[in-house]
Amino acid sequence: MHYWKGLDAVPADMAPTVVTIGNFDGVHLGHCEVLDAAVTQAKARSAQSVAITFDPHPALVHRPDAAPELIMGIADRIDTLASVGLDATLMIHYTLEFADQSAEDFVRSLIVEKLHAVAVVVGHDVRFGRNNSGDFGYMRELGEKYNFEVIGVEDVGDKRRLSSTWVREELAAGDVEEAAKILGRPHRMRGEVVHGHARGRELGFPTANLDPEATGIIPADGVYAGWVIDEAEVRWPAAISVGSNPTFDGVSRVVEAHVIDRPEEGVEDFDLYGQQIVVEFISRLRPMVAYRGIEALIEQMTEDVDQARTVLAVESC
Repeated sequence: MHYWKGLDAVPADMAPTVVTIGNFDGVHLGHCEVLDAAVTQAKARSAQSVAITFDPHPALVHRPDAAPELIMGIADRIDTLASVGLDATLMIHYTLEFADQSAEDFVRSLIVEKLHAVAVVVGHDVRFGRNNSGDFGYMRELGEKYNFEVIGVEDVGDKRRLSSTWVREELAAGDVEEAAKILGRPHRMRGEVVHGHARGRELGFPTANLDPEATGIIPADGVYAGWVIDEAEVRWPAAISVGSNPTFDGVSRVVEAHVIDRPEEGVEDFDLYGQQIVVEFISRLRPMVAYRGIEALIEQMTEDVDQARTVLAVESC
């Protein structure tokens, strides 16, 4: 997939395209329905499928104090968009100046003149242009004026429409399994492994601590079964702790992953410090609680690891 960071990166001799537009935070199954339709329509028309998305999220520009926390970082968003089979993603730097375009100017300058769209695939709730004045009906009017077809995709979901808001709610509740059903994949965070207080190592459970600047929503405090994916893309089963370490009177929330049954030999080769890793959350094992004494904590951590091993179907070495 081509990744165009800004309008200047779009080729001047752009072939006809089928375009879809959205923030695509989380790239959940509802998004995938629209994206799949764009890919299918592009193939049927011998055109290129292009997703237009934005950075920063428009809410961060218009109402920074009330903007939602992003489900995933840009790197994961781009990777996931690529996985659905798009030919290209165009990342627009979102500013107040860009947002001040009229709905027609947005369509004419970007979709028609820049991307040469023969079709636009969007959900029926699409909004665009100054003050979100453009809607699905107006997109169809512009399609007739500028000679592109507008294809609407129905919402996905039985009892409730699949949405990024719903994913955030489930993660805030610690229900990573329900979030995965909406996303179509496990929720993940990505960041550099940094040095912590080394308490886990002292207790016999060394952990990889994620940098506080790691991308992706931190789910509710607790212990989770999941996976660590290192820079070599090797997947390691893990028990993941999220919280402020209340047993040690911690304050700041941290995400730290203990790799289960890490290799006894060649431990010097198993050094994640400084690596950019991915942490995937599969199932919440328990909430975070404070324990009276180190022995009680070690006993619980041993039980956590055994339970994580069972959830992940990993045999003990």
